[in-house]
Amino acid sequence: MSHKDICILIPTLNEEKSIQPVIREFQELGYDNILVVDGHSTDKTVEKARASGAKVFIQSGSGKGQALKEVFGHIKERYILLIDGDGTYLPHDAARILEPILEGQADHVVGNRLENIQGGAIKRLNMFGNKMINRFFAAIYRVQLHDILSGYRAFTTEGIRMLDLSMPGFEIESEMTIESVKKGLRIIEVPITYQPRSAGTKTKLHPFRDGLKIILTIFRMAKTENPMFYFGLMGSFVGLLGFLVGVYVARDWLLWRIEHIPLTILTAILIIVGIQLFMIGMQGDMMASMHREMMRELYRKKR
Repeated sequence: MSHKDICILIPTLNEEKSIQPVIREFQELGYDNILVVDGHSTDKTVEKARASGAKVFIQSGSGKGQALKEVFGHIKERYILLIDGDGTYLPHDAARILEPILEGQADHVVGNRLENIQGGAIKRLNMFGNKMINRFFAAIYRVQLHDILSGYRAFTTEGIRMLDLSMPGFEIESEMTIESVKKGLRIIEVPITYQPRSAGTKTKLHPFRDGLKIILTIFRMAKTENPMFYFGLMGSFVGLLGFLVGVYVARDWLLWRIEHIPLTILTAILIIVGIQLFMIGMQGDMMASMHREMMRELYRKKR
């Protein structure tokens, strides 16, 4: 497969100190279709990207997710290699990531950073949060992936356009993975190297704020992929709350014959609602299973 069929897509925001080395390394490897999608950088990122020979696309809004959603519709090449422009990923890993796509083994390849992290590339707090998010994802979607937040990926242009993406920020990585699972795309992880950011550059990721957004995105999207988990969790919480209130009511009645009529009614309501949520989860799970099979069959026939 010719490199002309591959678009190197680099989202940037104030990456003037790292963007040129990234572009030049790809050019040395023979990749000429390099597209930088910029989020209104206030430094010289755009000028340096153009001076290095890359095409530049200025997004209309803000946020990494919004940039990717907007630019995907403008890419004409058959394959897309997505990489951050901060210098933390190695262009030399491109062949390893692209191989399963080009050989027809996968529709979406994720670079697993956790296989080879260089010293200081990820802080301990971020590493802990990353592992917890990946375990949360695996529990809900029943797919064993180790780094769903990786910014180094490859996919077919046809496949990425099948995804219903809506997240505007850093949640886009987890959303692309979840949507790929929902649409029945074949996902493969390959090990890559992850190194510290270039000197003088700062991360745009806020661990607590963005981590919470990612977790909420994973949970919110579970209602269509794993309804039993989504509604079952809420049903368990509501049912447990009703049980605890009921214990309090029963204790006062048995010990002191004190009646709590309003709380008794509340107990019944909470327990009934909890049971109903479980039933909704069971029905939704059957519908989701049929939907997954239908989507996989449609995609197989389309291929």
